Amino acid sequence: MNLFASPNTLATNPTLAVLGFKRQLVYHLHIWAFIAVAPLVMVQWQHGNVLLSSLLILFCANAALVIAFLRFRSTYFFKGRLFPILAVVCAAYSTLINGHAGLYWAYPAAIALFFLLPLREAIFCNVVFVSVMAVVSFLKFPEADFWRITFSLGLSCLFAMIFAWLVGRLQAELTRLATTDPLTGCLNRSQLADILNSQIQMRERYERVSSLVLIDLYYFKTINDRWGHLAGDKVLKEMALRVRKRLRESDQLFRIGGEEFMVVLPETRQKDADTLAHQLLTSISARPFLDDIRVTASASVAEVTQGETWSVWLNRADQALYEAKSRGRNQVVNAPRLASQEDILDRAPMADPATGGTTPA
Repeated sequence: MNLFASPNTLATNPTLAVLGFKRQLVYHLHIWAFIAVAPLVMVQWQHGNVLLSSLLILFCANAALVIAFLRFRSTYFFKGRLFPILAVVCAAYSTLINGHAGLYWAYPAAIALFFLLPLREAIFCNVVFVSVMAVVSFLKFPEADFWRITFSLGLSCLFAMIFAWLVGRLQAELTRLATTDPLTGCLNRSQLADILNSQIQMRERYERVSSLVLIDLYYFKTINDRWGHLAGDKVLKEMALRVRKRLRESDQLFRIGGEEFMVVLPETRQKDADTLAHQLLTSISARPFLDDIRVTASASVAEVTQGETWSVWLNRADQALYEAKSRGRNQVVNAPRLASQEDILDRAPMADPATGGTTPA
């Protein structure tokens, strides 16, 4: 993923967009930390503080490595674990030898942790940070200053923690709203390509076969026309509930159209997916919706074939669904499997060493 792509590009996948913005935040924070701390290396060296200067060099080296890894490898160097260690050591030692001049750097360092680390790790690191700074302040400053420093640093961390927690909740909620259908709670099309591609990768790398099931309700427009759109919405919500009851935790349910749903079944052969599809259609038609609205549906089943793209896989299922709908109600049609590269090689003619010709495989 390009960490520096525009928000419009990343917005096609909300989860990747959030991840991209987080990495950009980490990237820029380390750039500014490097710019701010690098001059202090020479300042402390000139003052004869060789150990502190060495620690600041390590801090800058870590920032440079984080920047380089994010820029060229799209990975977070040591997942930011070195930043809190070096920040605590540098700020505490600088305060111990430089007094208030070193203390001032503790505040931005403590706040930065909430933007660079997961919330729980940031809280733990800041508890350690404030405790260390409290000990140093008690040894270095008068008692009145000790209390002011401890409480002001603690409150700064508390406010930063609350802000980071609220931002995290907001990101999670925005991602949920962007990736789920608001009516049924099913996943929407924004996640479709990524999830199907992940199943294709499992097929290619580990020979783990997945299948998908498409379900389309019959005459749904009639429900809206006769009972109203509110009744139609209730039918769709009930439909999603009935389908979910038959699924495993690893299965994923999408709403990909007005009355069309898709179920992704990891590590499921077409035969087992076909059995589930029949069960789902039975569950849908077994009892009426809203007391007197009877609904039927058709379904198609497609197992992923080695070498095909997600769009080809979905198109095979879609063509099978079209055939199922043409046959009548409560029909399940299995999509024909495409010949994989392995099947083609197995069926290819083999050279006959005796005649120089070929023989069937």
